[in-house]
Amino acid sequence: KNYKFILHEINQSTFLYLQSLAILLITYIDWTLMPYVTKLEGTYLPVFMISFFMLIGALDGIVQPLFTHIKIYNIYLFSIVLDMIQIASYFLYPISIELFTYVILAIFTIQGITFEVARVHTVDFMKDESIELKEYLMIRSFIISLAIILGGVSAMLFDYLDIRLLYILIYLTVLALFGIYLQYKLYKIFKKRILLSDIEIEQDKKELIEKFR
Repeated sequence: KNYKFILHEINQSTFLYLQSLAILLITYIDWTLMPYVTKLEGTYLPVFMISFFMLIGALDGIVQPLFTHIKIYNIYLFSIVLDMIQIASYFLYPISIELFTYVILAIFTIQGITFEVARVHTVDFMKDESIELKEYLMIRSFIISLAIILGGVSAMLFDYLDIRLLYILIYLTVLALFGIYLQYKLYKIFKKRILLSDIEIEQDKKELIEKFR
């Protein structure tokens, strides 16, 4: 019942609807690919490098203050670039599996940090939405869990059907292109909101200056 109400509220907001869909899609892609990458890193990477990527991924909470003043639309622009690099990295798989594993792990690690930075900055825009912050965070967790479950089940199904990783990468590329489209729409929405907000602030400053005069 509670989820039904929250989902209804999200559907009323273009911004929240697009963001939820983008989170579902990108998380699903990563967690469909994750079991295959885990198998590859266990085969081709030394423990030192696996631990190194884990340590870098754990820095998201430490580096958050460095991104306090970053514009959220720039975070989405960076995320789009990362997704494009990830798609391009799929071409490495037939050439060098070891290099592909290193690149995809690096992308996953950076994506995890970017994901957390974007989550924190999204809070600033929740005051303009009818849904409460705790409800948004709850539905966000629900969407992420759902995407992980769907990704895991998909990977199990692909493995059971003995589908080659190359074909899976093609499938994920199609989904990723749609994910990039959604993130670009979010980029435009956030940029428009911030620019309009900056214009309003400048107008308020001018009005205050006129009053003092």
